[in-house]
Amino acid sequence: MSTAEVNTKFQMLPGADVPRAPVFIVTLYGDAIEPRGGTLWMGDLVTCCARQGISESLVRTAVSRLVTAGKLFGERIGRKSFYRLTGQARAEFRQAARVLYAPPPPARGWLVAAKAAEALPEGWASLGQGAAIAPNREDIAFPAGPLLSAETVGDPAGWPALAADYWDLQGVADRYKRFLLRFEALGALLKSGNGTVDLEGEEALALRLQLVHHYRLAALKDPRLPRDAWPSDWPAEEARQLFVRAYLSLTAEADSFIGLTFRDAIGLLPSATEETCLRLDRLEREMAMLTC
Repeated sequence: MSTAEVNTKFQMLPGADVPRAPVFIVTLYGDAIEPRGGTLWMGDLVTCCARQGISESLVRTAVSRLVTAGKLFGERIGRKSFYRLTGQARAEFRQAARVLYAPPPPARGWLVAAKAAEALPEGWASLGQGAAIAPNREDIAFPAGPLLSAETVGDPAGWPALAADYWDLQGVADRYKRFLLRFEALGALLKSGNGTVDLEGEEALALRLQLVHHYRLAALKDPRLPRDAWPSDWPAEEARQLFVRAYLSLTAEADSFIGLTFRDAIGLLPSATEETCLRLDRLEREMAMLTC
């Protein structure tokens, strides 16, 4: 299957519509800009979004809303406007990066809160009467009050049905399946060839941003429960393998294009930084484990 066929099938997929501007801009900043200082010239932002079918007016409206929401901060130098991530947004992006660009921390059993407040941290599910449960992961936030760790004892067969009562596993599974369908042609090309895709820089970046955008819609909603609680046809691992393989295949050309094109108030952004190299190192190590 040729690269041209991948592009054609990708563009013709059902639901391969224009992404929502605010969500896509978050993806762009998180993937390409945050690890390079967090600032981008508005002109480059408009051009990059246009490649995804997002109009300039929608970009400017979305940026204004992100500024109001405390995610971006604008600075005008001469006739050019630059937007950088706020400290709060950078912290959120770094948390998301732990799930996207490194092996997600696995759950090892459960956490049970005996007297949890009504406002629970992300990943927790209320059991009623003040009790709550969450997967025991190193990146899970703890609620106030007494906290217990627990492990499954006896037959774990009932866990998937129980977990489905407290977490939207079907919704997450549907997102993963849409991701797999959308990038099916790309995955087939990578498996049939040498693990690379022959795309020029702008095309490679555009496809990588789409890859990250659609994968994060599923991965950041995934409660990442212990394996005993997974449904029998849980698609998370298949989606993860496709994401890692495809991301690595697109990154050399995509990052080179960023270094030749994207600018902040000082000049061109670097094609590689310590953070981008760390991301790639982690993904390459993960890919080696996934293919063992």
